[in-house]
Amino acid sequence: MTPPQPEAAMPRAKRLDLHGVAQHVIQRGNDRQPCFHRDIDYIRYLQDLRDATLKHDCHVHAYVLMTNHVHLLVTPSASGAVSRLMQDVGRSYVGFFNRATGRTGTLWEGRYKASLVDNERYLMACYRYIELNPVRAGLVTSAADYRWSSSRANAHGLPDLLVTPHEVFNRLASDTDERRKAYRAFVAEAIPDEEMAAIRLYAQRQRALGSSKFQALVEERLRQRAGLGRLGRPRKK
Repeated sequence: MTPPQPEAAMPRAKRLDLHGVAQHVIQRGNDRQPCFHRDIDYIRYLQDLRDATLKHDCHVHAYVLMTNHVHLLVTPSASGAVSRLMQDVGRSYVGFFNRATGRTGTLWEGRYKASLVDNERYLMACYRYIELNPVRAGLVTSAADYRWSSSRANAHGLPDLLVTPHEVFNRLASDTDERRKAYRAFVAEAIPDEEMAAIRLYAQRQRALGSSKFQALVEERLRQRAGLGRLGRPRKK
């Protein structure tokens, strides 16, 4: 009797990836374990990230480094650039972290998650969601009080070579000071529950966070499912 054959592994879903379209990237520590212990760990990760953005021509608009995970809002200039960026940062930082802590093996929980983000409305929502992570975690009372995020640069203009304002951010106001003031007011507003749930769900499912028009455009260009439902228009009954 022929023994049953194991089922073939399902192929990994291809990420949605379009040059010039921002992505909300999340990478978590393996088993939710810390991936940063000391100040130098955060500093080294940001240095590695900065080097990789220059190498792969990506622009980081917002970021936060939490104890056991990372959020980035990044726009690539070419398809595949974000993947190459994350691979480079992973190799460099994990080697540094393992040597410093005397550990071996993987640091991250599998592949990073990423969702495409529509410019209209949704992009600024991701800005706010990312920079308010430390506040939601109870680490600080104000986003700008947290050292390891883009909040100080975006809201108060502190120098940060890693941060490049998105064109949507720049449209908040023509004057730099007024722009930062408008952004601080936006961040101070409570995030609607449905907005927070959508950002989390689309990042976890690696879909396109945005309007139905945006999702249809992504599907047309990539021939991949962009929304949470079926690819393309539903069939007529």
